Amino acid sequence: MLDILYSIIPQTLFFAAPLIFTALGGVYSERSGVINIGLEGLMVIGAFSSVTFNLLYADALGTATPWISILVAMVAGILFSLIHAVATITFRADQTVTGVAINMLALGFGVFMIKQIFGKGQTDFISQPIYTTDVPFLVDIPVIGNMFFNNMYITSYIAIVLSFLAWYVLYKTPFGLRIRAVGEHPMAADTNGIKVYTTRYLGVIISGALAGIGGAVFAMTISQNFSISTIAGQGFMAIAAVIFGKWNPLGAMGAALFFGFAQSLSVVGSSIPLLENVPQVYLLIAPYVLTILALAGFIGRSVAPKASGVPYVKGSR
Repeated sequence: MLDILYSIIPQTLFFAAPLIFTALGGVYSERSGVINIGLEGLMVIGAFSSVTFNLLYADALGTATPWISILVAMVAGILFSLIHAVATITFRADQTVTGVAINMLALGFGVFMIKQIFGKGQTDFISQPIYTTDVPFLVDIPVIGNMFFNNMYITSYIAIVLSFLAWYVLYKTPFGLRIRAVGEHPMAADTNGIKVYTTRYLGVIISGALAGIGGAVFAMTISQNFSISTIAGQGFMAIAAVIFGKWNPLGAMGAALFFGFAQSLSVVGSSIPLLENVPQVYLLIAPYVLTILALAGFIGRSVAPKASGVPYVKGSR
């Protein structure tokens, strides 16, 4: 039994990290009242920008390359999220349609630029990925040391810590109260002096930054290159994690870990006695089936913020 846990837990954290980052961004956007279907596209642009930067500057920056690449991806995610923010908040465009447009734009832009820069439809594999590491002292703890602190990616720990920080900011700070207020009742928030448009812009920008990081983490750890199929639905899984987690950062983290576990089965399933005879194709589609079930409401009813998806017109009733 311990051998199974030793193989499943690290893989679960490995696959869950990009989902956690992106889902946290989705929580902040939707809590502010802006639906962000474009998380998939924001992950794509994060993966594209991080891999491109990594390949172009690895020789000059050395081991710092993947971390600077993640910062570049964060900035790229912010810039693309501003397109969504301007369209939906300033011009009051349909949020779902704009999110779909962001997905299409990001993928088309990424593939086009890859062909222009590298002369082919996908990049080479990066030479400076994020490497696994042991956590000093903690790895020596009996039993759990090898499960949680041996040969792990530091991005997994950062994602989990960030989830608790995101929860604290959202529920224990004035800024978090303003985010939740404009997502629930923007007119009341406006009456109390909260700048609804500014707060919603900040919510969308945060979602862009974190989704860009999520795409970069996926590229720096899992795919290690960029092509048209690199992200392959990870952003939509993150949206499902937001809903499954009931728009709560800790709930979204738990949902992302659940989806990460589902993805890990495709890697370690053959070593688990109950799953060793299950065809590989079923294990590969398991994460997507579970995503559909979560979105369909089989795991309990989720209630979105009341003003989510509703453009705010100042002075309207």
